[in-house]
Amino acid sequence: MLKGLKNSKFLLKVFRSIFVVMGRMPKKKKLVMFESFHAKQYSDNPRAIYEYMKEQHKDYQLLWSIDKRSMKLFDDFQVPYITRFSLQWFLTFPRAKYWVNNVRLPGWMPKPEGTVYVQTWHGTPLKKLGLDIEQIHMPGTKTDTYKRNFINESRNWDYLISPNAYSTEIFKRAFHYDGKVIESGYPRNDVLSIPSEDVVKGLKKKLGIPEEKKIMLYAPTWRDNEFHQKGKYKFNFKFDLENWKREFGSEWVLLSRMHYLIAENFDFSAHEGTVYDVSSYPDIRELYLSADLLITDYSSVFFDFAILNRPIVFFMYDLETYRDELRGFYMNIQEDAPGPIVQTEEELFQAINELEQTNVQSNPTFKSFKTKFTSLEDGHATKRVVQAFLK
Repeated sequence: MLKGLKNSKFLLKVFRSIFVVMGRMPKKKKLVMFESFHAKQYSDNPRAIYEYMKEQHKDYQLLWSIDKRSMKLFDDFQVPYITRFSLQWFLTFPRAKYWVNNVRLPGWMPKPEGTVYVQTWHGTPLKKLGLDIEQIHMPGTKTDTYKRNFINESRNWDYLISPNAYSTEIFKRAFHYDGKVIESGYPRNDVLSIPSEDVVKGLKKKLGIPEEKKIMLYAPTWRDNEFHQKGKYKFNFKFDLENWKREFGSEWVLLSRMHYLIAENFDFSAHEGTVYDVSSYPDIRELYLSADLLITDYSSVFFDFAILNRPIVFFMYDLETYRDELRGFYMNIQEDAPGPIVQTEEELFQAINELEQTNVQSNPTFKSFKTKFTSLEDGHATKRVVQAFLK
């Protein structure tokens, strides 16, 4: 069915018609439907909102809309769900009073009258978004079509969550959005305000990491112009894992966390016990809480990780190309980054060794960064969000 859904215009028209008819039925006023990353994950801001409402608003029915390939994940978490585009889904999703989602929905899904659509988004922007991108380099996507789809989507949002004033300004322009903004901090980051040793011990036990080992998290993003096909992007390591192992392997392990759009399946069997693939680990927040140091590039993960006051290294080996040709940035990353920017393996290893001996909280740039981007992350963002859209 999914293949037909993507390729058949007739089928899309049929689905849209069913959706419209069901959307005219009486609303289920206590039903909240959740999705995360195209219905494939139990994660991010929707997960935080779901877990809060489960405890604090027990009179609401909370359901996840999921891709059928993710059923095992949701079964493992014992989370109630319906599979996308099933009969039950068509009978339920359009009638829900509330939708909570962190990416765009398919364009053929019209929002019924009376539905409250809460768009949580999924990061603080470094690289340009939406209408601010001058030229789209993604496969099968024209710049005009991409921007028009964004405008059509944002019209449906009743609330947009923002982590800070900086993001609010960008989101409103880049998404062509003039609706209500909940400037609250991100719900997903509430747990980062109170780090837990139990989480660290639990993660190490699950992954088989020795308790005495320190954890380095590598979490890069995808490149618009490096792809296999639409929605599946390439990625190659630009530092040698054998060299990393020789330099750091006695004290550290490396957790590799690829962006959900990266299609590569990495084989780390040659580095067993030292390098771990955590790309499919369900909750990145547990990885943040367990990591002693973060390596990233242009991913928004560094905005979240900074809450923990731990070292960050920016491995931007293609900085000029990414900044000047692919996306462009909203901030002067070379001046404002809360950590060193490096472009070679040698510089990367040197920066790691230097940061290991440094207290990042004493760095004026780091302190200034936190003041600007994380001042709302006080552990109560989820409460503020839910109170705003349920009122």
